[in-house]
Amino acid sequence: MALSNNVIAAINFIALLLSIPVIGAGIWLATEPDNACVQVLQWPVIILGIIIFLVALAGFIGAFWRVSWLLMFYLVAMLVLIILLGSLVIFVFSVTMRGSGHAEPSRAYLEYHLDEFSLWLQRRVRSSHKWERIRNCLSSSTTCAELNQNYRFAQDFFNAHITPFQSGCCKPPTDCGFTFVNPTYWISPISNGASMDCSKWSNEQTELCYGCDSCKAGLLANLREEWRNADIILLVSFLGLIFVYLMAFIALKNANSEQLFRRHKQGYV
Repeated sequence: MALSNNVIAAINFIALLLSIPVIGAGIWLATEPDNACVQVLQWPVIILGIIIFLVALAGFIGAFWRVSWLLMFYLVAMLVLIILLGSLVIFVFSVTMRGSGHAEPSRAYLEYHLDEFSLWLQRRVRSSHKWERIRNCLSSSTTCAELNQNYRFAQDFFNAHITPFQSGCCKPPTDCGFTFVNPTYWISPISNGASMDCSKWSNEQTELCYGCDSCKAGLLANLREEWRNADIILLVSFLGLIFVYLMAFIALKNANSEQLFRRHKQGYV
């Protein structure tokens, strides 16, 4: 029985380690400027990772010091957490399926349209109240200003692989036909394009295209890329936790069977 408990403790220690990538994925999202402004996914991921860590720790303590009720708590709670983590993996994948950008002639970067993203993501930015808070947060960053330092000539900028956020928020949409002066300063044509975003562009460095739908789309495209990367980490941890949980369940079941067999044998002796 002692050997079985040590095996279960070792398995639970692995589960404890598997919670670290989940927490790390949430912290990584929180450090990204766009996610820090939107504040949607990072805290649920961090909280879920911390709870998985605590439950795995409870299972480790229960196995190592033979506290049977802690082991039972671990089995029930970890099953619930695995289901929640799996649901989160599926949810993130489903809301990030749509939203790829479109190429424009003579441009290396892509353009993005808001209506091509999932409705759930669109609702995160369509509300004027929500967007005002996000917009103020985005405009306080130096992401757009950095473009002026890196690209001084039009052709260099047109050949640059800038981020979706920079493409949508730091410059006017390509179909507006603006003339390049620097990445965040453009000369408007006599007749603006058909897009409403063309009239929303401003050369004021605190305004730029932060009021444009293209900025909302660029932000969502950035989130989509980062969330899908985080989802891969969550998926790996999810599969690892399933394997560890099954191993712990089998080991505990074998330990209980061995204990019952010994009691039965002692009864006959």
